[in-house]
Amino acid sequence: MLTFLARRLLLAIPTLAGVLLVTFLLLYVAPGDPVQEMVGERADAATIARLRRELRLDDPVHVQFAHYAGGVLRGDLGRSYITDRPIRRDVAERFPKTLLLAGAAMTLASILGITIGVLSARRPGGWFDRVALGGAYLGISFPVYWVGLLLILLFAVTLRWLPPSGYGGVKYLILPALALGMRSIAFLARVTRSSMLEVLGGDFVRTARAKGLAERAVVLRHGLRNALIPVLTVLGLDFGYYLTGSILTETIFSWPGLGRYVVNAISRRDLPAIQGSVLFLSTVFVLVNLLTDLAYAKADPRVRYD
Repeated sequence: MLTFLARRLLLAIPTLAGVLLVTFLLLYVAPGDPVQEMVGERADAATIARLRRELRLDDPVHVQFAHYAGGVLRGDLGRSYITDRPIRRDVAERFPKTLLLAGAAMTLASILGITIGVLSARRPGGWFDRVALGGAYLGISFPVYWVGLLLILLFAVTLRWLPPSGYGGVKYLILPALALGMRSIAFLARVTRSSMLEVLGGDFVRTARAKGLAERAVVLRHGLRNALIPVLTVLGLDFGYYLTGSILTETIFSWPGLGRYVVNAISRRDLPAIQGSVLFLSTVFVLVNLLTDLAYAKADPRVRYD
């Protein structure tokens, strides 16, 4: 396992180095002058020149990149052009809220999606299976922003059961978690059903039934565990997506997470905030994929690390 971890971490280095280079180049690809955005239109030329020297924007590109990469290696993601706060502090304040939302959405998706998939596989072609498949197709087709607005309209505006947006107790978490996890519920149900049908038709399952084991034990102990590999793949990818791509959900529900922070940084052309957030989220996504690979062997002993 240690060799596997070392190999995967070494493979992650070029990926993160590429992300570091791309995020640095955002400074040159993004339209407009960041200094002009900081000082406004009425600033004089002397002030603009002084700020450019302080921010090292007049240095050659390779010198700027070396300075930026050195800061990142020391854990310094820079300072915001707008608030002058360290990006590392902003990320530390915002990411736990994104993690809470992603964890709630993944928990909801795992419970509902896997349960629906297992129940559908037990009686393929039955009424529950047909209803579940139809709901899964609809769930995959609907975009997250449409689902979010529909949930607000139904549960917040019409029924007044839940708050439409904001951050607070459990009530504020239900609607954004449901909107973010809706696609995963549908996709997990389909993947679990397909994998369970393949496993339940195996010889070892027929042997377990012939030995007189209860159907519940056959389905859960022998069937579900051997069907978990594709399910874990979906869970790992979706959880990484929740952590790195929950921008729409956090914007719709005014959730003060890292996704909304990125949106605000883009609208204000706060390039250091964008660079630091993208680099941090890319690192998180790589780590989530690594943990998913480790979970394979835990779920199925047949998976080897070499």
